[in-house]
Amino acid sequence: MRRSGNRRRTVRTANGTARTGGGGRPGRTAVAGAVCAAALAALTAAPAQAHQRPHWDLKDTGAAGASDVRFRGLAAVSRNTAWVAGTRGTVLTTTDGGATWRNVSPPGAGELQFRDVEAFDARRAVVLAIGEGEASRIYRTDDGGATWTESFRNTDPRAFYDCLTFFDRRHGLAMSDPVEGKFRILSTSDGGRSWKVLPDRGMPAAQDGEAGFAASGQCLVASGPGDVWLATGGAARARVLHSADRGLTWTATDAPVPAGDPARGVFALAFRDRAHGLAVGGDFRPGQASPRAAARTADAGRTWRSADRSPDAYRSGVAWLPHSRTAALAVGPTGTDLTTDAGRTWRTVDAGSYDTVDCTADRGCWAAGEQGRVARLER
Repeated sequence: MRRSGNRRRTVRTANGTARTGGGGRPGRTAVAGAVCAAALAALTAAPAQAHQRPHWDLKDTGAAGASDVRFRGLAAVSRNTAWVAGTRGTVLTTTDGGATWRNVSPPGAGELQFRDVEAFDARRAVVLAIGEGEASRIYRTDDGGATWTESFRNTDPRAFYDCLTFFDRRHGLAMSDPVEGKFRILSTSDGGRSWKVLPDRGMPAAQDGEAGFAASGQCLVASGPGDVWLATGGAARARVLHSADRGLTWTATDAPVPAGDPARGVFALAFRDRAHGLAVGGDFRPGQASPRAAARTADAGRTWRSADRSPDAYRSGVAWLPHSRTAALAVGPTGTDLTTDAGRTWRTVDAGSYDTVDCTADRGCWAAGEQGRVARLER
């Protein structure tokens, strides 16, 4: 996310949402539709049945030395396998549903801020460190984190990389805040082992002060073989940029979420197919109102409509519930919200602090955030 000026850096560092010093989904085994329907029914159960509702079950990451780490990068592979990435160059992984965690942080990365992780399975993953200049780096592992290879290090002091996304196991993109007036896009065709900067001829001009937010690894998301969306903020208007050709050409659309300030904009996107998407964000500063902090699209992002009832506060992460066309979760420092009508209305269902959320096809929904918090949705 490009920041322009010291004021932008100061504001974002205060929350740890971007810039230096602060605190970003592939993978998904099908389950029967009846199981999903039962889970949604439980989510909307009457108060008398509250003990039966799905709830976030916190997992102990302290044994892996992560009790004070903020995890803004999350990749849910399955109900049993997940990866998280965060401050102090920390990467953890579990293959037993969070009962135990392994600290697989890349050697020598203690000063880096990992904000995104994309995992293909229990052995292969790619992580992104954010920051100005050489602080922006990408690493890949093929052996469950036993060893890592640095596959990209940014050498342009004007660039600041925020998010990663993959279309499949080989093809993916990473995005930087604007350089020379346009967002910069990296591309890989070998699973993140090498990267190249794409030409910017098809990228619209950025607004003054416009940037991404490295808050949850969800400012750049893909759906299908070629569609990808980029979320922005910090400028007069929050926008969502869409490409249908893997980042070569883009169109930009205004999003009806709070804007006009370096701390406001769209922080996260989620698409359940190439047409239907959700956007969440607001103003990340504690205590600041975030009206209209959620929006939805049914036409691949060509138009966006505000939620009729948005979350009560800023939200930094969002994910569709598996096997549902209408249910999704949004998370932020002040709680978790649920929609059961495809983003038209949201209601708070949990007050715990999380920065990012991800779900898999086998009903494995995970969330992660500050103070080493990682949780799985349990019944």
